[in-house]
Amino acid sequence: MRSIWNGAISFGLVSIPIKLVNATENHSISFRQIHTEDGGRIRYRKVCELEEREVPTAEIGKGYEDADGSIIPITDEDLAALPIPTARTIEIVAFVPADRIDPLQMGAAYYLSANGVPAAKPYTLLREALKRSRRVAIAKYALRGRERLGMLRVVDDVIAMHGLLWPDEIRAPEGVAPDEHVTVRDAELDLADALMDTLGEVDLDTLHDDYREAVEELVAAKADGAAPARKTPAGEGGGKVIDLLAALENSVREARSARGETGAAGSDSHGSDDSHGSDGSVAEVRQLPRKSSRATPKQVGGKKSTARKKAAPARKSTAKSTASKTADSKAAATKTTATKTTARKATAKKATEKKSTTAKKSTAKRRASA
Repeated sequence: MRSIWNGAISFGLVSIPIKLVNATENHSISFRQIHTEDGGRIRYRKVCELEEREVPTAEIGKGYEDADGSIIPITDEDLAALPIPTARTIEIVAFVPADRIDPLQMGAAYYLSANGVPAAKPYTLLREALKRSRRVAIAKYALRGRERLGMLRVVDDVIAMHGLLWPDEIRAPEGVAPDEHVTVRDAELDLADALMDTLGEVDLDTLHDDYREAVEELVAAKADGAAPARKTPAGEGGGKVIDLLAALENSVREARSARGETGAAGSDSHGSDDSHGSDGSVAEVRQLPRKSSRATPKQVGGKKSTARKKAAPARKSTAKSTASKTADSKAAATKTTATKTTARKATAKKATEKKSTTAKKSTAKRRASA
């Protein structure tokens, strides 16, 4: 990678020669301005207002416009002579925890490369010190004609530097938050938490620029003389926020469906509140009806209730008939059992009487023979 700045890191009395390399690159598609009638390029020419002629780059310098409109020329030699210790030095001024840096301050990112073999040892020392301390270094440096603020941290085995805005360059968020008092209910927070949990985390390496890909396809199609594919435009954003709970529930349901999960979203205890649309009007947040797994008589217009009433006598008659049959069966079974018992007793009596008669005859014969 080509370096854009050469200098040194000042770490106390330690000086580390380094090269500054861009850590990011821009992949966005750029367009040229053309004349729509004939497709000719539109170009800007640098013209001197006093002489009304085009001026080459070699004759162009810098100037500061004063309050009265007059221009004060400033040369590169003037800037180089300024007593700025950071002209060619990244001067570390402090070490702080990383969470002390507001992301609003962070700007362009650079890699710092050790410049030469002698720089390897102090470069490695600073890198390992940053790793072990789990802190970042705050530094001042000069680049492109101005002094800047930076943050040094370790990325893999490289020291990276993020350009920072000066604290007075960060605007206070005055007048940005909603002025209206809006109450957020627990049910709404629960659904928002459920949506965040369902969406979960993402591997940032899998994200890509869909718009850039669409533009590339459009350019390729037009270059081949083919008609570009037209996609149905998505619905317009913004508008009124209506039925916030329903929107949250549907979002959770769709997110779970996309992840192959099932299950209902949200809680049954839903409150109602008023929210404000993007146009300043009040949008009603309706309370969602509770869902039941079976219909009630009111839900089917009373037909189910009537059917139940008509079916009731039939069920009662059937119950009586069943009870009567059961009673008759029991009575018949009892009668049959009694008849069988009587027959057994009669048979036993006859057998006893027969045995008694036989015994008497035998006794009489024995007496006669005696």
